[in-house]
Amino acid sequence: VQLQASGGGMVQTGGSLRLSCVASGGTFRGYAIAWFRRGPGKEREFVAALPRTGTNGLYADSLKGRFIVSRDNSKNMGFLQINGLKPEDTAVYYCAASRGVIWSQLRQAPSYDYWGQGTLVTVSS
Repeated sequence: VQLQASGGGMVQTGGSLRLSCVASGGTFRGYAIAWFRRGPGKEREFVAALPRTGTNGLYADSLKGRFIVSRDNSKNMGFLQINGLKPEDTAVYYCAASRGVIWSQLRQAPSYDYWGQGTLVTVSS
């Protein structure tokens, strides 16, 4: 499975973006999907994830309420809606997927087998 993230760009504080992640060479059905980000000079951090089944997302505690993760298995796509963007949201956002990750592992980057190349989000103040 190959993943490609898109939808990043430059937005002003308070704006919104919807990031997309499309899978090719396979299906997203049965995969957990996650989003991570790496800001300038920062470590990679977990943003949000959806388990293999179900629609209840798991979010980083500090990001709850502004981020919404979703998926469309029929299109082999995952999405990350980001509202109320802040300058500290500036980062490269990566999507990741795995068949074998369980709920307790969703926040952990090593749990994911497949990664997209990242899409840059820049938030200006």
